[in-house]
Amino acid sequence: MKKNSTTVACNYNYNMVAASDSNTASTTRRQRPPTTTNNNNPFHPTAATGEEQPHRFSTTSDTATACDDLSPPPTDINNNSNPSFDITSASPLSKSPWSSQVAPESHSHTCLRGSLVRKEGHIYSLAAKGDLLYTGSESKNIRVWKNQREFSGFKSGSGFVKSIIIAGETIFTGHQDGKIRIWKASTKDPSLHKRIGTLPTFRAKFKSSFNPSNYVEVKKHRNAIWIKHTDTISCLSLSEDGSLLYSSSWDRTFKVWRISDSKCLESVKAHEDAVNAVAAGFDGLLFTGSADGSVKVWHRQIEGKGVTRHFLSQTLLKQESAVTSLAVDPADSVLYCGSSDGLVNFWERGKFLSHGGVLRGHKLAVLCVAVAGDLVFSGSADTSICVWRREGGGHVCLSVLTGHGGPVKCLAVEEEKGSNWGGGGGRRFMVYSGSTDKSVKIWRVLEQGAAMQPPAVVTPPSARRRRQQQYVESNGVGWSDFSFVQTSELLHAR
Repeated sequence: MKKNSTTVACNYNYNMVAASDSNTASTTRRQRPPTTTNNNNPFHPTAATGEEQPHRFSTTSDTATACDDLSPPPTDINNNSNPSFDITSASPLSKSPWSSQVAPESHSHTCLRGSLVRKEGHIYSLAAKGDLLYTGSESKNIRVWKNQREFSGFKSGSGFVKSIIIAGETIFTGHQDGKIRIWKASTKDPSLHKRIGTLPTFRAKFKSSFNPSNYVEVKKHRNAIWIKHTDTISCLSLSEDGSLLYSSSWDRTFKVWRISDSKCLESVKAHEDAVNAVAAGFDGLLFTGSADGSVKVWHRQIEGKGVTRHFLSQTLLKQESAVTSLAVDPADSVLYCGSSDGLVNFWERGKFLSHGGVLRGHKLAVLCVAVAGDLVFSGSADTSICVWRREGGGHVCLSVLTGHGGPVKCLAVEEEKGSNWGGGGGRRFMVYSGSTDKSVKIWRVLEQGAAMQPPAVVTPPSARRRRQQQYVESNGVGWSDFSFVQTSELLHAR
């Protein structure tokens, strides 16, 4: 059965222990982000100038490494000795600050295809549809790319672009000012985009402001109408049927919007700290992850005509490390969760969601997770992207994509057309990664590539104990000899 590509556009608010980078400052967990910016800390979600930088052409270009087999990965992630392939196209927007480098065609199963380089501002959000790529940054601009060439662009006017999601012909963008903006491309000229609305609408805000019961306390001695986010929007997600839009925010809530009439149906205070991720899943379930270290499951119920309610069904995780990202595989009913401790936890659907294991592939915080087909992608503050393939109940690591000079903050994945490649029946995916190094890198990944290591899944203690018992019984060894059994053997023991 063919599986649809699924990506969740997310930004995060987390507190991470500082790495060895001299520009990195550590913060205290659960501390709210300061209102002043910190330009010297590239890991901080609010690291920005606060002002739009002047557009300018760059005289230096980032080097795009030609397609090479990245399994095993290169040891030097910042090696720029390879020749660059600078193909900078004319932009429909004047004075575009972007440049494009495209690598030559290769038939390696995993390779770097090119880079889109921006000389100011972090890349906060990505969204892909067909041959189009949308990029959001702190410049308040949304750029549109087609076949790795700049195609179009439009400006929000206010609020850094924290999240982008595409629903049919409509583009939704979540911003630092707490607003969701709605865009649509012109039918006559697809390169022109027009803003067709904002959530909540002005009419809804005006109407709600007259009723005292519509006000809720958001901070001490501060009230606001419940349909409005009062802090940065961190993530957007669409329901399975595409009729509802979910938005999560650092104001600790998620909100439910009906797309047909732009009406806010519900607002839920979901966590005790910033909600960093929201993902609509299978069977009418909704998942939220927070800086308070928890992952929660919400069940959607329809009460009467047009009334939707979400009830807390299950808490999957409660830990010290902040949850930064979520991604759902709807075909196999699996939820993936990235967190600031560098781990990717996953849960599988049975009668209830049960913990399937942990993927360990990063040295620093996992900042973004994406799912496409049988593949799982995790981007990290250690500047790398791990590519995992789901096999049965476990995962194998296909490759580690390296080349960014800063933390990987966002991912988007799209299946290539006509991607039955090499006669092996495998599909190809274009993977887009955005980073604080001010670039977007474009990778090609083959779903059926060779694994670079044994399965990296770590099973829960109870399941591991059962496998140990099975191994002892089937191989006739005593528990005193058990310390000599290799870990890889245990993982394969059934």
